[in-house]
Amino acid sequence: MKKMLFLTAGVAALGVAPASAADLAARSYTKAPAYVTPLPSWAGFYIGLNGGADWSRNCWTLNSVAGVPLAATQSEGCHNATSGLVGGQVGYRWQAANWVFGVEAQGDWTDLKASNASTAASAVGITNQTKTDAIGLFTVQGGYAWDNVLWYVKGGAAVTHNKYRGLATLTGAELDSASESRWGGTVGTGVEYAFAPNWSVAVEYDHLFMGSRDINFPATAFANARTDTIKQSVDLATVRVNYRFGGAALTRY
Repeated sequence: MKKMLFLTAGVAALGVAPASAADLAARSYTKAPAYVTPLPSWAGFYIGLNGGADWSRNCWTLNSVAGVPLAATQSEGCHNATSGLVGGQVGYRWQAANWVFGVEAQGDWTDLKASNASTAASAVGITNQTKTDAIGLFTVQGGYAWDNVLWYVKGGAAVTHNKYRGLATLTGAELDSASESRWGGTVGTGVEYAFAPNWSVAVEYDHLFMGSRDINFPATAFANARTDTIKQSVDLATVRVNYRFGGAALTRY
């Protein structure tokens, strides 16, 4: 009897085991994600150099002579200048997915100098000259990155350092002079390419809206005091090289 029970149990076990294995779900296989080379991050502090070309336009209007306002202001004409420039920039950027935001300060040395014979003082032969020797930009920026390419726009404050001179047209002798640091605004755009984990190169264009200012020329032994309203605009086209400190790389799969 006991032998029959053991035999029955064995046969039952053999019948159940194959059925249980068939009921088990097959183990799924998930392919490991493909690794892609890390992309450069635009976040972090950076410092760099820039150089290129700039051009300006300055228009003078005579308002008063010897402290006496003129009944009608008199245009003295405009002059355009072009020059090269060189300088540097420092900034910081934040990055959220493909969006990049930042702040930047830029300073450049230049030699924008031009002049024209005053149309208001043609009878006495006076030439007005403007020289801009330094430019500064203090801006915020926002852009969009495609992997290692960044397009951005920027805007903020601009400052120029200007020297003004009245010259004798025939001899070039200085008759009077004045200088100022002028504040205005700027907008610009650029495209930047990261060619190494911490290095990038960019091309950028900026327009400076420097507005109109009343410039007082003090009296000298050769000329009466005068006040001119001088309107100024400046454009910059630069190539920039930046080095970025730190910042994690963006890894994509």
